[in-house]
Amino acid sequence: MIILAIDPGTVQSAWLVWTGSSVANHAIEPNVELIARLRQRRGAIGWADCAVIEQIASYGMPVGAEVFETVRWSGRFEEALYPVPVHQLPRRAVKLHLCGSARAKDANVRQALLDKFGGRAAIGRKAAPGPLYGIKSDLWAAFGVAVTFAETLDTMA
Repeated sequence: MIILAIDPGTVQSAWLVWTGSSVANHAIEPNVELIARLRQRRGAIGWADCAVIEQIASYGMPVGAEVFETVRWSGRFEEALYPVPVHQLPRRAVKLHLCGSARAKDANVRQALLDKFGGRAAIGRKAAPGPLYGIKSDLWAAFGVAVTFAETLDTMA
């Protein structure tokens, strides 16, 4: 199954296409550009079987305007992807699946993904890029969402 994973943001979002064994394409781009890409099914996005968006959750804590803006963009992404099936996956589920703890930080998630896919060799370098070459910052969150969704798909309702 080819999965489009999105880590939404207020102004820009990270997305990647996961084939189940490699990252086919990825970018961090302005939300307005991502919306256009989704609507036109441009590039690798066009052949995704489904999409999964990191779900926003506050767990009882107060939230501000940035959180509501991110939620708004998540909904716009889902609408733009129609008729592709879209799922939401909370960050907590990613942390629990990859790290075994809901208290894990972004660095722990990144390290768990590196460990799973071969350590630093999975990133490689410009002269000899690995399968995760170019994954950085918010792309790690999108990658965690893709991997968790793929590995737990059978347990989701």
